[in-house]
Amino acid sequence: MNKLVATISFSFIINSFAFSQAPPKPYGALPTKAQLKWHEMEMYCLIHFGVDTYTDKEWGYGDEDPAILNPVHFNAEQIVGAAKAGGFKGVVVVAKHHDGLCLWPTKTTEHNITKSPWKNGKGDIMKEYRAACDKLGMQLGVYCSPWDRNNPQYGIPGYITIYRAQLKELYSNYGSLFISWHDGANGGDGYYGGARELRKIDRTNYYGWDSTFAITRSMQPSAVIFGDIGPDVRWVGNEEGYAGETCWATFTPQAPDEGKKPANGYVKYWLATEGTKNGDYWMPAECDVPLRPGWFYHASQDEQVKSPYTLLDLYYKSVGRGAGLDVGIAPNREGLLQANDVTALKQFGDLLRQIFKTNLAKGARFTASNIRGNSAAKYGPAFLTDNDRYSYWATDDAVLNPQLIIDLATKQTFNVIRLRENIKLGQRITSFAIDAWINSEWKEITTATSIGANRLIRLPQNITTNKLRLRITGAGACIALSDFGLFKEPPHLTAPVISRDKKGQVQIITTAPVASIHYTLDGTEPTLRSAAYDKSFPFVTAGIVKARSFEMNNQASEISSHQFGLSKSGWKIIGLKEMIVAGKPENAIDEEESTFYSTLNDQGLAGISIDIGRTESIKAFTYLPRQDKKTDGIADKYIFSVSNDGQHWEQVAAGEFSNIKANPVEQVIQLDHAIRAQYFRFSAVHVISGNGFTVAELGVITE
Repeated sequence: MNKLVATISFSFIINSFAFSQAPPKPYGALPTKAQLKWHEMEMYCLIHFGVDTYTDKEWGYGDEDPAILNPVHFNAEQIVGAAKAGGFKGVVVVAKHHDGLCLWPTKTTEHNITKSPWKNGKGDIMKEYRAACDKLGMQLGVYCSPWDRNNPQYGIPGYITIYRAQLKELYSNYGSLFISWHDGANGGDGYYGGARELRKIDRTNYYGWDSTFAITRSMQPSAVIFGDIGPDVRWVGNEEGYAGETCWATFTPQAPDEGKKPANGYVKYWLATEGTKNGDYWMPAECDVPLRPGWFYHASQDEQVKSPYTLLDLYYKSVGRGAGLDVGIAPNREGLLQANDVTALKQFGDLLRQIFKTNLAKGARFTASNIRGNSAAKYGPAFLTDNDRYSYWATDDAVLNPQLIIDLATKQTFNVIRLRENIKLGQRITSFAIDAWINSEWKEITTATSIGANRLIRLPQNITTNKLRLRITGAGACIALSDFGLFKEPPHLTAPVISRDKKGQVQIITTAPVASIHYTLDGTEPTLRSAAYDKSFPFVTAGIVKARSFEMNNQASEISSHQFGLSKSGWKIIGLKEMIVAGKPENAIDEEESTFYSTLNDQGLAGISIDIGRTESIKAFTYLPRQDKKTDGIADKYIFSVSNDGQHWEQVAAGEFSNIKANPVEQVIQLDHAIRAQYFRFSAVHVISGNGFTVAELGVITE
């Protein structure tokens, strides 16, 4: 009897020890409460609307008359509702862009919404977005541009008082905000109250960011602060919507000089894309990307809205890599999202809901090689499918490379795998591998690195199995894994790719064989009754080509669309006989985006003149910058001239390509009126960097 009592007592002591096992110690930099909420949102939209919507530009100069802004059918609920349908959890309103016009009735400047005819000067766009978010259960954020090309005090200390007062108005009058958003566009030429001059600022010290951000912390404590280098959320370093395949939530900003830490606010953006393993700060990446090529609405881009599957791909490459996805949406001049935008968002949201509705790992039996303190009730792998991001499977401190067997009740077919860590304890896992039990043996199906708040593995093919094995191959501390999921993305046809060569021949190709491809030339939706594509065809006029792939079961792909300018068949470069150039002039009109004409290291800034072979009525021109991720020679200021004899030239347009450094997409510049000409000349007035200019493609759009 005494022996039995002793045995029971010993077991009680062992079990008590197991259940009293302390949780893992936090590892490295940790997220704040506000950052945790930001991670949980995953996606939000950035709404650009203002005078640029009416001037067809990306950045206003600051001299725009507020009277041009009159969104007679403005409907914040339609815009916020479209974002919600897309699966987004909030919206960030651009309350003031670089042009300086405030979209709320501010007391800090006369340059505000009260000078607009909209609602007889009584409107408040911020207030309407607040009401729409409250009604639809969405969160609200705000962006007030620090650069103000209208304000006469910009560049001197007095403006900082104005800017901080604007933030205080936004923080105090529009409820709780989830983010205060800031970007890196600061200083340059502008109107500045009529001075019309170039003003440069020390972007590190001018704004007094420590004091400015202290206002945010005080007035909006639940908001994260986004900026190029945080302090809470960092810019990923591109405006294409993706993070690095390895993407750490921690980050140590670096100065331009190798190995030096920043005190000057600079950052190497390619490091921001990946982050810093074991970085000094918890500073996850935001991946921002416009739904259209540009951030503001341009009618010329109505057929260039990103497709649902394009957005899905960006979701995997942003949210699926532990970052956040910020998609730019742009209401039109009526104050509404255009139908194509609404449809794309809705279909994207439908895809997300369809894919992630059912976790095929739910109900699986998990067998772990190690459980912390041998306490399955507290740290066991059953927590991996309980829909709680912060309950977790943990191992003993010394166990950094555990394995987990996932025994599914029946064979399942999947192509997406999801893992998450309990990031309240830091980002701990550095690499892992997953095997599937196929043909009576383990077969490795994927490997990856960082996990953090979210990791989605999109497999190249379907996997069917009843058993999986997760191997943690690298970790900085014992693991704290909170989620394991298996999902099935539905099959779909890849949309065809439309291109045109210099001879004006259009080609439509697919990455895999399909039953048929059908196309239209009048802007209508391709159906099985539309023209069937079997070989290239001539299309020398300006216009839009749409195409779609079909399978035997009438399954259809998304619609591809390409807006073409005038065909470049017969075009010639003129006036360059004496020049020796680094890149062939013909590259500017060869219909090949990967090639470019360059005067770098040769002629400096110059122009390129083109004979289009016949007189045409030109209503717009296009400039595509080099597409190799480099910025040397990209023009950000231009002059466009025309001629009827190649000798006497008339300047018909001049201006800037705003934001072209961060978003190097094709620039479409509408002329004030159509003009008949046979020759045109493009001249670079200023470039982002380098001692010459480059151009991938030039084109014209005709009536």
